[in-house]
Amino acid sequence: MTVHLEFDGPVAVVSLDSPPLNIFDLEMRDDLIEAIAAVGDVPDVRVMILRSAGRHFSAGADLSEFGTAASIFEARRIRWDRDPWGPLWDLRVPTIAALRGVAVGSGMEMAMLCDLRVAADDTRLGLPETKLGMLPAAGGTQSLTRALGPHASLPLVASAITIDAAEAEQCGVVNWVVDDVDTHARALADRLAALDPRAVAAARRALRAAGDLPLDAGVLIEKQLAALVQLRSARSPR
Repeated sequence: MTVHLEFDGPVAVVSLDSPPLNIFDLEMRDDLIEAIAAVGDVPDVRVMILRSAGRHFSAGADLSEFGTAASIFEARRIRWDRDPWGPLWDLRVPTIAALRGVAVGSGMEMAMLCDLRVAADDTRLGLPETKLGMLPAAGGTQSLTRALGPHASLPLVASAITIDAAEAEQCGVVNWVVDDVDTHARALADRLAALDPRAVAAARRALRAAGDLPLDAGVLIEKQLAALVQLRSARSPR
C-alpha cells in the first residue's frame, strides 16, 4: 500500500507513503481514493489530516504514465477517470494538509484542495506544468485562485516558479509555518473536532459559496445556514 489510513477518535490521518517523493502514480491514486472514501464512510470522523510518512509531501504526478497512452490528452483523460482530487474536495469533514519537503505539481494541488494547510519550514511549493507545455489539471488553477485571487495566482501558474514556506505563508498559500508540522496539524484537528460538527459543516458550505456565487446569493445562503444550525442545536445535543 502506498497510502496508510489511521483512525484516532474523531480524527482520521491519511499518510502518503511511497518514498522518496510520493509520486502520484496509478497505484497511489487508487489507494488515495479508497482511503478518502473510507474516511467519508465513518460517521464519527470529524476531521481528516493528509500528511506524508517521509521527508517529502509529494513531487506530483508520474509523468512516465503519459508515455503509455496514445497521446498526452488520452493519458490525462485516464487520470481524470481515476481521480482522488474530486473525492477530497467533496469530503464531508474539514481537511488539513501537513506539508514538508517538496509539494509541487499535483502534490501542491492536493494540498490546495484541503481546507487548511500547515507547512514545515523546509517546504517548497510550485506548479511546474507550464514548463512542460501543460496546465495544472488537478484543480490547481481553481483552488489557487480561490485562495489568492487571479492576480496573485498568475505568477505561480504561468511562470511555474517555486516558493519556499515563508513566501507561501506570506501570500496565503499556506496558513501556518511551524517547526513540528505533525504536532501542529494534530492540535488543529483536535480543536476542530471539539466544535459542533453541524456548525463547522455549515461554515464550510458558506465559505465555499463565497467563491461560487454573487454576494447577494452568498449572503442569503449564509443566513439560511445560520438559521438551520441554530434550529438543529435547539432541537438536539451535538
